[in-house]
Amino acid sequence: MGDIALPRFAFRYNKFLTKTVTSRFMAYDIVIGLEIHVQLNTQSKLFSTSPTKFGADPNTQANIIDLAMPGVLPVLNKEAVKKAVIFGFAINATVAKKSVFDRKNYFYPDSPKGYQISQLEYPIVKNGSIDIDLESGSTKSIYIERAHLEEDAGKSLHEDFAGMSGIDLNRAGTPLIEIVTGPVMNNAKEAVAYMKKIHALVRYLGISDANMQEGSFRCDANVSIKPQGSERLGTRTEIKNLNSFRFIEMAINYEVERQIDIVESGKAVVQETRLYDPENDETRSMRSKEEANDYRYFPDPDLAPVILTDEYLDNVCAQMPELQDIKIKRYQQEFKIKKADALLLVETFETASYFEAAVKASDDSKITANWMISDLLPTLREKNLDIRRSPIDSEAFSALIKRIKDGTISGKAGKTVFSVLWEEGGDIDDIIKTKGLVQISDVGELSAIVDEMLASNPDQAEDFKKGNQKIMAFFVGKMMKKTQGKANPKMVNELIRKKLLG
Repeated sequence: MGDIALPRFAFRYNKFLTKTVTSRFMAYDIVIGLEIHVQLNTQSKLFSTSPTKFGADPNTQANIIDLAMPGVLPVLNKEAVKKAVIFGFAINATVAKKSVFDRKNYFYPDSPKGYQISQLEYPIVKNGSIDIDLESGSTKSIYIERAHLEEDAGKSLHEDFAGMSGIDLNRAGTPLIEIVTGPVMNNAKEAVAYMKKIHALVRYLGISDANMQEGSFRCDANVSIKPQGSERLGTRTEIKNLNSFRFIEMAINYEVERQIDIVESGKAVVQETRLYDPENDETRSMRSKEEANDYRYFPDPDLAPVILTDEYLDNVCAQMPELQDIKIKRYQQEFKIKKADALLLVETFETASYFEAAVKASDDSKITANWMISDLLPTLREKNLDIRRSPIDSEAFSALIKRIKDGTISGKAGKTVFSVLWEEGGDIDDIIKTKGLVQISDVGELSAIVDEMLASNPDQAEDFKKGNQKIMAFFVGKMMKKTQGKANPKMVNELIRKKLLG
């Protein structure tokens, strides 16, 4: 397991141990930097024309360039460059007018060339930042040192081969950006908040689907500790290939605790690469940590430097969508929406576009936001659907909102209409008519029913006159029962008050 054998930690679940661990943590400064690997959603690979679709049969999406056959030459995918530039603009970084591809030399079976094409000295993006929200309600700016383009490796398969491993090269050559922060995070929750922010951003920008289950968004965490207030950084370890927000928090907390135990036992932390085992909640040593000189980087002789002109950069900048943080603030001001709700509505570019189209058509941002957050988005999550595949498009959704807004149907009836739209589709007004859901909003009709209801409940009417406001729920319930749920609740409330209080 590494330096010392430790049992599986229970501190996340035991109140007493939690207090003990917290006090131990407080004696040290925790230093965390993340390297997030984001697969770019291009149609072809970074240096070849092979497709990048997930789930194809093994080794059916690898051509002679991906297989590193003798004499083949890479050709850079310009769409991957554009997506990297978009990311750079989104984090207020410097986008390099000149970037260089290097060969990072190492041999693994899932990398046929014996090297990875990456960027070292001259990355395409450098010196950016992004703000995260902390649990305290404050924000923290996370410094992003660089984001560089590189190709992904293939995948080693062990489960189906007794005593052997299989190699699937479908993923080999898929374009990545590796996003590297400085050592600027101080606890696992900050790391999770940052990872979630980047995850949402790349999806919102449309440069990646960021599907963790499929490996298109994964993270390495560099973790170290040092005595509180010390200027000297401790020896770091790298935890590889974390692909869930929960696992990254658990892995970092375990690794911090492991390093504290090592230091307090008088030993030294060894710089190494480790893997996290979620089943046993522990990190295990994988290999000694390599340095840049171990990889023998040198500029790739088959690839010219990437030169971006001012005209190109201006053109990409002009195509940038309104960024999430700006949109959230606009929703709060323009639509009077709470920040927590705005965060849900801008989770992806498509979700925000759907919301804005529905608001424009319905002319009611409040009801539209409420119904999207309480009904549409949860149903999409339950069915594991992207909003682009929603059975209810923004036009039909806004038509539903309009019928609730103008009083044609009640909110309860709206739930029925929503279900029919989801399962069967159809015209809103036809559904309302066929299901008999039209709300009773005629004053004369409602007034007569209210008179009859009050006459049948004289004691409750007298209580209300004496100031028992809670009895109103009883009256409304009676009215709904009499009208089979079709009475306009707002009008019912007004009529009852008028008749009982004059």
